[in-house]
Amino acid sequence: MKLLSFDKYIGLTLFLGLLLASCGDKPKKGLDYDYEAAAGFFAADESFYPILDEELEVFLKVFNRNLPHKDTLQARYMSEQEAIEMLLKNQTWLAFTTRRLTENERKALELRSFSPREMPIAYDGLAIIVNRQNPDSCITIGDFKRILKGEATKWSDVYPNSKLGDIDVVFDNPQSSTVRFCVDSILDGQLINSENIGAVLKSAEVVDYVERTPNAIGIIGSNWLNDKRDTTNVTFKRDIRVVGVSRLDSANARNSFQPYQGYLYNGNYPFVRTIYALVNEPRTGAPTRFANFCRLPQGQQIIFRAALLPVTANLNVREVNVVK
Repeated sequence: MKLLSFDKYIGLTLFLGLLLASCGDKPKKGLDYDYEAAAGFFAADESFYPILDEELEVFLKVFNRNLPHKDTLQARYMSEQEAIEMLLKNQTWLAFTTRRLTENERKALELRSFSPREMPIAYDGLAIIVNRQNPDSCITIGDFKRILKGEATKWSDVYPNSKLGDIDVVFDNPQSSTVRFCVDSILDGQLINSENIGAVLKSAEVVDYVERTPNAIGIIGSNWLNDKRDTTNVTFKRDIRVVGVSRLDSANARNSFQPYQGYLYNGNYPFVRTIYALVNEPRTGAPTRFANFCRLPQGQQIIFRAALLPVTANLNVREVNVVK
């Protein structure tokens, strides 16, 4: 599979964000939008496809008879940046992202007489996955940063005894929430910089690529890794290996943690992001009702079963010793 180089996409994303935000610097006298067209669907980062499709299926079954636009609410999956752009252009009233609106984005909407809302619905772990042939299953935050910055380009730079050669890093999409989280929250604003790093277009392709590539490492939302055969949410897909991450200078099985719900809840897993429903609907229609549904007990239960952490979580976390 040919990977996309995404250095140019990051710069393009920043430029488009500034351009779109500046569009609202001058108030408009009238609101220019097609409400019906924008109310027919929501936009979402593609990495949320598994959880949001399930939420939407239940929502339509339960509330369809009460919706003013029956059978019209659909999902459109794209990159996070594209979803936010559609919201800013009044092309949709609801976008699911892993960040809030920036001050300029909010101002641009408010100057056009809108009242945008930001509703957290879940917490997701950013998972690091490797091929099953890779014997190394723990990594420190520091070493992961070195990989993203291009300071560690071979597996032996991280694990001296490794024979896997170059580190082949793959993201889901050049403009995805995964890339933005790595830049903003892990690298403190520094751009990802390595010739060994590329991207595909969809989260499922990251898993496929890592499955086939022994020296690959993938970065993906943890909701893609829940093994549906396990109703307890304590295993991940069995055809790849999920790496444990340590906050310490040296990683081992005791101080490294995977993105299980319990470790998201107690803070042991370091790469946690909030999933937001960004609502800009000028009335209370299907998009607003769906965003609210995701926060209701039934919607939160769906999130829990998908191995994400609900925002209303009240969990009992117990430590157990597994004897093999």
